[in-house]
Amino acid sequence: MPLEQLPLVALQARKAFQTGRSKPIDFRVQQLKNLQRFITEKQKDITDALKKDLHKSENGTLLYELLGLEGEINMAIANLSVWMAPRPVAKNLLTISDEVYIQPEPLGVVLIIGAWNYPITVTLQPLVGAIAAGNAVVVKPSEVSCHTAKVLELLPLYLDPEMYPVVTGGVPETQELLKQRFDHIFYTGNSMVGKLVMEAAARHLTPVTLELGGKNPCYIDKDCDLEIACRRITWGKYINCGQTCISPDYILCEPSIQDKVVEEIRKSIKEFYTDDPKTFIDYGRIINQRHFKRIIALFEGSTVAIGGENDESQCYIAPTVLRDVTPESKVMQEEIFGPVLPIVPIKGVNEAIQFINEREKPLALYVFSSSNKVIKQMISETSSGALLANDCLIHYTISDLPFGGVGNSGMGCYHGKSTFDQLSHLRSCLIKRLGMEQLNGMRYPPHTAEKLRLARLLLLKQVSLGRVRHLVQATTLIMLAAFVVQRFLR
Repeated sequence: MPLEQLPLVALQARKAFQTGRSKPIDFRVQQLKNLQRFITEKQKDITDALKKDLHKSENGTLLYELLGLEGEINMAIANLSVWMAPRPVAKNLLTISDEVYIQPEPLGVVLIIGAWNYPITVTLQPLVGAIAAGNAVVVKPSEVSCHTAKVLELLPLYLDPEMYPVVTGGVPETQELLKQRFDHIFYTGNSMVGKLVMEAAARHLTPVTLELGGKNPCYIDKDCDLEIACRRITWGKYINCGQTCISPDYILCEPSIQDKVVEEIRKSIKEFYTDDPKTFIDYGRIINQRHFKRIIALFEGSTVAIGGENDESQCYIAPTVLRDVTPESKVMQEEIFGPVLPIVPIKGVNEAIQFINEREKPLALYVFSSSNKVIKQMISETSSGALLANDCLIHYTISDLPFGGVGNSGMGCYHGKSTFDQLSHLRSCLIKRLGMEQLNGMRYPPHTAEKLRLARLLLLKQVSLGRVRHLVQATTLIMLAAFVVQRFLR
């Protein structure tokens, strides 16, 4: 699409939104069902594209890209009437006879900028919430996963084409889109581009959701079951060839268990990917040669304990572990985003916590320990987008858990109802009658001590309607019981 036409795409989406047709629940549900139909009917195209882009197997794509997306759509359809409904809030005595509630309403036109590592799920999951919230959406898939972007171009054949256009292309197209006014921008990617997105959004005072990444620490306590811990870490690290924003970026453990950790990871790599991961169907590839060269350069100055084999012509890097890594090592200066796992020796949990807190807040933090005390200490003394004890990545599968970063790892969150709320305006509403004016006298001048006393009573006393209902029900039951007892005794 020519650059000069991109402002028209955003304008067309806004005009479509202003017709109001995206607001009724029936429209939203139908569009979500159409999105599900797209996924079902284009499943073969999607799996073929991801095979070309990232060497993902068909079953791997179904498991890690489409299964969770289907769950999100089903959840939105099943719960949409509840999510859209007015949400009553507690009142004070002054407003006890008023209608007071929160009414979710669409923001308007949302721009979704997808990522290349999971190009279907991280592009379409926000779209599910945006549709459910009643917005119009301009979808910009990542150009890096070019074959998948071609498939996503077919979305307007299933969705309202004016309300949900898809724009493909590279950096110039993204930059041109960011010049337009949107009501929310949802970006998934790295922190450097995230800052540029936020800068562009600031020109229009547009709110943003930034799903970024960072170096996710993984602390292994010396007293835990190392076989199970390393098996789960191996899965979390090397899935999608390490190109997962919440994969463990490095291990922190005491020197006394480092050899055992290396050995257990070696066993798990062989179990998952055989002796020759290069020929194994479920082991992926680096997205392109630029990222391949960047990852290989991170080996510099470190000792390879496992793997290290690579083939630039296939963008292949074997599952790799680096041992005795120092904080100053090249591999510790940036997010790895590849199948390379450094082990940084530390003296114990206190030093691990200090190490983590001296760096940017990660998107995820992993702790493996049999001690509930150690886990609770890690929770209370660190900060991260999410914390998992004794597992990796699995929190992403729970729609009721908000997914997002903090600080340098992002802002805002999504999944399930969180996406709906993130892409809605939660409008405060109060509806008062024009009668009972005497109750309002205390707020009008002149302001006397007696009016202040009355204001304190009316404004500071919160009234929970739920509690009032329970009290009424309890009183009714007590009166009924007393009546029955009296009749029985009589």
